[in-house]
Amino acid sequence: MATTRRLVTPIAALAAIVLFYLYNPWVVAPDSVRPALTVVFWVASIVLLVLLFADRNQPQAEVVEVEGPAFSRYLFGNTRAGLFWLPIRIFVGFEWLIAGWEKVNGTGWTSGGGSALEGFWKSAVAIPQTGKPSITFEWYRSFLQMLIDNHASSWFGWLIAFGELAVGIGILVGALVGIAAFFGATMNMSYMLAGSASTNPILFALTIGLILAWRVAGYYGVDRFLLPRLGVPWTRRGVVVVAPGGAPGVS
Repeated sequence: MATTRRLVTPIAALAAIVLFYLYNPWVVAPDSVRPALTVVFWVASIVLLVLLFADRNQPQAEVVEVEGPAFSRYLFGNTRAGLFWLPIRIFVGFEWLIAGWEKVNGTGWTSGGGSALEGFWKSAVAIPQTGKPSITFEWYRSFLQMLIDNHASSWFGWLIAFGELAVGIGILVGALVGIAAFFGATMNMSYMLAGSASTNPILFALTIGLILAWRVAGYYGVDRFLLPRLGVPWTRRGVVVVAPGGAPGVS
């Protein structure tokens, strides 16, 4: 495992150097080498994640080298802070619930072969003769074009509509808030990558907060009873729950 730790730093440095070379505005990488450098970056990043994941079980991994501020620990780890996240959950949950419900009951998402979704995709991938295109990253344009070419809108519309409903219900009732918020943030990011702003930036910022506060954001909801019984997959112990005014306990 010591060898693994020695490899982490040079691999991380390699990924950072390659990314700096690809995106710095002063030295432009030749088009002939950009695809190879992109592959090198992603391979190095994946290997780095694997090595860091393997290092998590080492005794030294439990040492906190940079202590966070007390307020952030309170906000993201104390059940009393669930009262702060409750109105945020209500707002975000209803936004997703209403958006999903409109898609289920409207036209072009779960009906008509996903024509509304396909129209959104085609508008996003279009490159105007003047001005900037909606999509900044070519890899995302290629991804949407692949979905268009394969007529994926006929089933993708159902996935999006019911996915938004599931995210809204999960966040609203406080059931697995962290997981629901993660998928919500993923959809927000997908819309923004396609050039759609709307409420997505605000929802994305709020859902990131819910993800960070996954242990306590749903305390005034289903997670108050669900998380202590499920525990967490990275330990055999249950989740420590400290009720306001009570003593901590492990289920």
